[in-house]
Amino acid sequence: MPIVSMRPQAGASAALPRVVLGTLPTPLDEAPRLAAALGSPPIWVKREDLSGLALGGNKTRQLEALMAAALAAGADTVIATAAAQSNFCRTTAAAAAKLGLGAVLLLRGHDGLPVTGNLLLDRLLGAEIEFIDTADPYDPAVPLRLEQIAGRLRAAGRRPHLIHVVGSSGAIGAAAYLPAAEELVSQSRAHGVAPAALYVTAGSGLTVAGLALGLKHLGSPMRVVGICAQKPAAFMRPLIVERANEAAALLGISTRVEATDIALDDRQIGPGYGTATPASVEAIELAARTEGLLLDPVYTGKCMAGLIADIRAGRWSGGGPVVFLHSGGTPGLFAYGADRLEAARSVAAA
Repeated sequence: MPIVSMRPQAGASAALPRVVLGTLPTPLDEAPRLAAALGSPPIWVKREDLSGLALGGNKTRQLEALMAAALAAGADTVIATAAAQSNFCRTTAAAAAKLGLGAVLLLRGHDGLPVTGNLLLDRLLGAEIEFIDTADPYDPAVPLRLEQIAGRLRAAGRRPHLIHVVGSSGAIGAAAYLPAAEELVSQSRAHGVAPAALYVTAGSGLTVAGLALGLKHLGSPMRVVGICAQKPAAFMRPLIVERANEAAALLGISTRVEATDIALDDRQIGPGYGTATPASVEAIELAARTEGLLLDPVYTGKCMAGLIADIRAGRWSGGGPVVFLHSGGTPGLFAYGADRLEAARSVAAA
């Protein structure tokens, strides 16, 4: 039997069982040198990158709930899927190792990719890795392949549990982020600040969904601004609203999220998912050189680029502080490499 500690259940997410995987709560830190460099209102950073499990990140909170569900189902193995350099899959592998479970990862891409960044960590953490030749997380071939893997594991006498965050696991993943909203409101009050907005990367959209639901449930006026990293806003908005309201139903709370509760900005996607832009490279360097914050080219770099663009456009001039949620992803820096970052920067100079 896995050695498991359960997190105390309290607040709006009391109905959601969670195992202890991370170091929570994460800090809320001011970034005065970054704000000074931008001539902006105060900027605060919610340090989800310090959540503790295998280099941290926002996926730790989601996996505390998702792994609790797997254990409750009697699983001895979890199956997850995402991109080859997925932060979620890396954290899933780490959570499985910590809990004494097996992990099978179906990664979008192909065998023969450089074993760097998250892919290196997946292997180090002992995950079984398979590839599927698609770049689209919503490709219908993905759930079919997941079921094939589950069937093969069952035939071998194993007890697999499927974690599919863009599918059946979405409501749990979104619900797991309500405690972060509660933390943020409490920490803001303790610091004597009233943030006007919270900037969050929108990948699968679950973190945005959970925060939007949590802040609305708490009556906070903080505006959630999702910076899309993969899919356009028109695709993401109904999906985020659906996931938020599925999470509300799961938790048994009456609050419901509407499309107008969330601002989404897809101008930072650039050439596509996983590709740095001149703006994201500038954002990565500025955060590093003013605050020692390490962002990544795929998610947090683009989110910071969106915040910088809004500040320069005067969106928050004269307004209250803004919060940037640092969702982690540091291994992506090492997978991306200096040459690709320099190539992205040179696009602006060309």
